[in-house]
Amino acid sequence: MSSCQIVNTLGDTGSILSMNHQYRDVADLLIPGRVPPISKAAVVVHNGEIEWAGVQSSIPIKHKGLDFIHVPVLMPGLWDCHVHYFGSPPNDSGGGYEQILGPIALFGARTVRDLERTLLASFTSVRELGGYGGEIAAGVEEGNFIGPHIYSSIAPLSITAGHGDIHRLPLRTVLDGCAHGLPFAVSDGVPECIKTVRQIIRRGAKIIKVCVSGGVVSVLDDPEDAEFSPEELKAIVEEAGRSKRALNAGVKTIEHGSYLDEECIALMKKKNAILVPTASIIEGGWASRDYFPPETYKKFHQIYSSWKGAYSLAIASGVKIALGTDQANSQEGTFNSHGSNGKEIYFAVQAGMSPLAAIEACTATAPETLGEHIAPKSGQILEGYDADLIALSQNPLNDVSVLSDPDNVTHVWKMGNCSNRLSCCGRVLLFGFLLSVIKTRVQKVPR
Repeated sequence: MSSCQIVNTLGDTGSILSMNHQYRDVADLLIPGRVPPISKAAVVVHNGEIEWAGVQSSIPIKHKGLDFIHVPVLMPGLWDCHVHYFGSPPNDSGGGYEQILGPIALFGARTVRDLERTLLASFTSVRELGGYGGEIAAGVEEGNFIGPHIYSSIAPLSITAGHGDIHRLPLRTVLDGCAHGLPFAVSDGVPECIKTVRQIIRRGAKIIKVCVSGGVVSVLDDPEDAEFSPEELKAIVEEAGRSKRALNAGVKTIEHGSYLDEECIALMKKKNAILVPTASIIEGGWASRDYFPPETYKKFHQIYSSWKGAYSLAIASGVKIALGTDQANSQEGTFNSHGSNGKEIYFAVQAGMSPLAAIEACTATAPETLGEHIAPKSGQILEGYDADLIALSQNPLNDVSVLSDPDNVTHVWKMGNCSNRLSCCGRVLLFGFLLSVIKTRVQKVPR
């Protein structure tokens, strides 16, 4: 088993390491995200960024002689490119969106725990495609609670009676909810679609999500239904492009891809579009018949075989893929619970990707789903990139299911700050595999 050493420097006063200090990670196994793994490598972090990365024997003299701790594997923090922070109630039964109507502050309070679970499961960044996460993201960045970087669409656009409508409720109730913070947006006709895009951007959206087909959880529509007219879609994409929310005024990602065929795949490759296949929700939903109402599970049955074939075809055809789970449940222990995001990588390997390719789809490729104007320098261990890093107790290249269990994640660094899974006692970190006791900054996890 390879190992990884996390090395830190202190100021002359011996104070807790701040983001203005420098520290070094020395790794016997480094998985950089896009380039091949590096044995006996080192990473230097300064001001929340990676200042240097390479082979240990080539460490610049000014970075040598530092104390370190010892962990098995170091790699970039993971990305989940399709999540929803709805703050769902304890009695969530998978029956529909009605349950997220209620006190928004309560949904936000539940979401705080979900954000913590996501981060400690090794996911330092997420793309939220509808939910309350985008509107409480400032609380994370201010340090009020811990969580990943959140790049949110705030609310998906849907037609009346479409996938983003709540079909069992009176339409006026739905529209009123949308106008008062519900993370959905119902629009019909070109002028209304343009205005809705602008309103969502005003609420803080970094990307625009459009429900172009029917869905599984929504009641009245069918997954094969086409939603929005070509004219409406063109207006939405063009308006998003005006605010740099759509790359070159075109659709950047396809979510789920349940009915992709060779013609669709050829067009995706031509347009350099990215597939986010969301295996966790589809595989998990398929295996959880008793969790859903019969009419919802029937839709999982309807799409499952087609989706499974489409995913494998996309991999074999060389479509660019970024991984996302569609996690949305605040309850612990369900197939769709926040904090179980890592199983998406396992499903990618089952569908035909190599472990290294699946990790790349969950790290280096993922920021590209935001477009060049929004994407951070993240997902790779390269000079100038954000110091979002994770340490694992086992090598995922030998067994990719290691990433499915948060207990295998020993450390998570977000912008160089540690949100640690293991014992934290003030300024001293104690690990079973400690080579030397160091003083470092620890962002303590609220309990």
